[in-house]
Amino acid sequence: MNLAERLKHIKVVRTVLYAVVGVFTYPGLALINKIKIEGTEHLKNLPKSNVLFVSNHQTYFADVITFIHIFCAIKWRKKNRLGLPYYLLNPFTNLYFVAAEETMNGSIISRVFKLAGAVTVKRTWRADGKDVKRELDKTDTYKIDKALDKSWVITFPQGTTKPFAPGRKGTAHIIKNNQPIVIPVVINGFWRAFTKKGLSFKKRGSLLSIRFKEPMIIDYSAGVDEILDQVMDAIEQSKKFMLKGKHHLANVFDK
Repeated sequence: MNLAERLKHIKVVRTVLYAVVGVFTYPGLALINKIKIEGTEHLKNLPKSNVLFVSNHQTYFADVITFIHIFCAIKWRKKNRLGLPYYLLNPFTNLYFVAAEETMNGSIISRVFKLAGAVTVKRTWRADGKDVKRELDKTDTYKIDKALDKSWVITFPQGTTKPFAPGRKGTAHIIKNNQPIVIPVVINGFWRAFTKKGLSFKKRGSLLSIRFKEPMIIDYSAGVDEILDQVMDAIEQSKKFMLKGKHHLANVFDK
């Protein structure tokens, strides 16, 4: 285990990092843009481990940073709002998020953000900007299993910011193998407010929406394809949701 891997498991390191990142990103979420949070009542009384959040994905970093803000606010008993960010004085750090290894090694900023709890995995379908086809690395699955065993984990089943991209079976395998509590999340507005990397503004005054749904009822004995279809419906990224809203069409054409 290298130094970076060791550091991200040290609570004080992540506490300081969350506080620093939180201070710099709070204005962009709650002041420069508007944030609408729904469904945090579904997160009440969740266990401290084996909870998997599955969400659609719109930017590399802003999505995850927003989750961190919300979980920190919930720790301070706030419901469906951030309010003043004093929650950063004692942030929620029992959290990991799945991210592409290539993305997290792409810049100095992303390498630093890895310390916030990134579980890096190798994409099985894309590498260095090219389409590839390779087998799932069992080491990656093990890392996610290990993170779930002790904490909450956020994953993006599509593995890309492209709307309505197909889900990846790795998420279904994780669910089937670990039988976690699965919380689906639907986000929107991030693609409009931020650039793809989520580190600079594209349109100020945008509405950022995050909706947590009830825990999914899953038959863990079902096949991987069936579980994945259920997940994609829950995060509203399956084909039947594609043309339901103008914002979805705008999202597609904006790419």
